[in-house]
Order: sequence, then structure tokens, then C-alpha cells
Amino acid sequence: MPAFAGGAAEPPLADSYYALLRRCGGGDGAPNNGGARAAVAAPVAECELPMIDVGCLTSGGGGSSEAERAACTAAIARAAEEWGFFQVRNHGVAPELLDAMRREQARLFRLPFEAKASGGLLGDSYRWGTPTATSPRQLSWSEAFHVPLAAVSGDAACDLGGLTTLRDVTREVAVAMSKLAGTLARVLAEALRPAAGERFPEGCDETTCFLRLNRYPPCPVSPPDGAAFGLVPHTDSDFLTVLCQDHVGGLQLMKGAGWVAVKPIPGALIVNVGDLFQAWSNNRYKSVEHKVMTNATTERYSVAYFLCPSYDSPIGACEEPSPYRTFTFGEYRRKVQEDVKRTGKKIGLPNFLV
Repeated sequence: MPAFAGGAAEPPLADSYYALLRRCGGGDGAPNNGGARAAVAAPVAECELPMIDVGCLTSGGGGSSEAERAACTAAIARAAEEWGFFQVRNHGVAPELLDAMRREQARLFRLPFEAKASGGLLGDSYRWGTPTATSPRQLSWSEAFHVPLAAVSGDAACDLGGLTTLRDVTREVAVAMSKLAGTLARVLAEALRPAAGERFPEGCDETTCFLRLNRYPPCPVSPPDGAAFGLVPHTDSDFLTVLCQDHVGGLQLMKGAGWVAVKPIPGALIVNVGDLFQAWSNNRYKSVEHKVMTNATTERYSVAYFLCPSYDSPIGACEEPSPYRTFTFGEYRRKVQEDVKRTGKKIGLPNFLV
């Protein structure tokens, strides 16, 4: 992509931040150093999510007893009910593959900003900041490629920006995480409804799911009321999310009435329940609000797999009566987008209560 050679790689996040600050009457603002950041950011306790060895589920069951699989299933369901988040090891996604994905991400995000923003890379899936933000607290200090799996699967035409190995690595990661997500989703469904079967959740395949490659640049600014968000507080609008984060940390989730920081564990993957699974489970499983906090000096990378159905898929429920009216994934997504555009924040499942 010679037209972009030598261009700056960073998205203009600072420009957006200061424009929003002026819009809110905050003046021009000034970067805060690490000391100022520490002084305004409220302390958050660090936690270790429930850690579950899922080898008995991902290895084809060889050598695992029925009692081991039952205990693993019970642990997964308990974590989904009590935390909405858990960690897994022996998950079947090779560490060498995740290392390769991290290297490809770094190469991808080092491309010039103009190439990322207007070059049509990975199915024109590049995102940065928050276009709908009306205040600094609504701005996500991050950039990402939110990649439809169809863009990197099969023979689909896909601009890789000259990164010849990116497609193969991305595809391998997607396949491995898809297999894990499908296994965990079926286990969780069968824990509530044994007849849910091998096809749960209906309508999820490589044409409907997404892989999101995230980068959180160092952030030299802080809003007056605390550290800036790398990703604003939200819940996920899918069935299940599988996340690989690096060693930097920054992920926080709501536990009880407060935020807790998730301690990175080498080799573990993080799994969290999405809105659709909370609806299907009649609120047994919890789609928990979470966010990513910025780091003043260090960039952070992560990759997330989102288990999503087709837009016309009805979500349904594990049993009736359900607290939610019938809706499709497409209807849910449209309502989320309308709310964010209108109010600056997602409302989500409360819109669909009976």
C-alpha cells in the first residue's frame, strides 16, 4: 500500500478527546502524568475469575470419566450464574497460535492510520474511538478490526494490507475459538435444558460470528473523574464471548455493587456470558457489565470471539414463561444501535421485558 507509506499509525484519539472536552465546557485540557492519573482514579480490587479445566470437554472425552465431565459442567454453569465470567485452561487453542495472532495484530495495527481507516482492510472492519460519543466519558480509547468470519474464511476476497500470513492465522484462531465457544455454549444450555442438544445455539456459524482484534494505545489523558476508558462500560450482545488478553491488564467487571479488575493469567482464556444467553436462560446466566481501563504508558492487545446467530434467528428461552418477549437477534441489534445513537448508551435486555 505505497500510497500510505510512512504515515502515522495512531488514530486521532486525542483530537476526539479534546473536542469532546471543549464541547462539554472543559476547556482545552492537558495531558496528565502518571501521578495525576493515580490521584484521581479510584482504587479497584484485583480478582481472579473462577478457573476451570475444560480438558475433559475439549479433548474429545478420551480418558475422562462421566463424573469428571459432570463436575466440569457444574463448575461452568455455577460460574455463569454467579459471575457471568470465568477462565478456562486446557481449552484447545494452542499457545503458539495465540502468540502468532499477537504478532500479526501488532503488524496490522502498525499500518498507517489512513490505510486502516480508508483502505478497506479485512472487509472494511476497522473501528476507532466512539463515533456516537457526546462527552469524554463516552469515548473508547482504542482501535479494533471487528472482522466478520466470512471475510477471512473460504475463498472470500479480503484485503490484508500486504500482510500475507494474517489471513491464515486469523482463520485458525477463529476456528479454534469457535470450537471452544460452541462446546461451552452447549454445555451451558444442557445444564438448564438437557434436550438442548448438539445444535445449540441455532443459527451460529462462520457467516454470523465475529473475531475482534483490539488494540488499546497508551493514553496520556484522564477525565476529571478518573482514568479514561479503553472500552466504555457495556455488556456483550451475543451468546458467548471468548477473550484472549495479554499481560498488561485493564479488564474490569461489575461484581456486586462495584468494579473488580481481572488479573491476567498466562495461557488462560476468559469466557463471558452475553445478553442473548441471559435472555435464553431466563436470567439464570448473567451478562455482566464490563469495561477496559487505559494504561498511561503501555499499549494492550486482545482478541475476542463473539458467538452470534443470524439476524433473523429468534432467541427463545430454555423454558416458559420467559421474562422477555420474543425477539430476533436483528431486532435486538437494531434497538441497541438506536438507543446508543439517541442516548449515548446501550439499554439492552430491559427493552424486551414482558
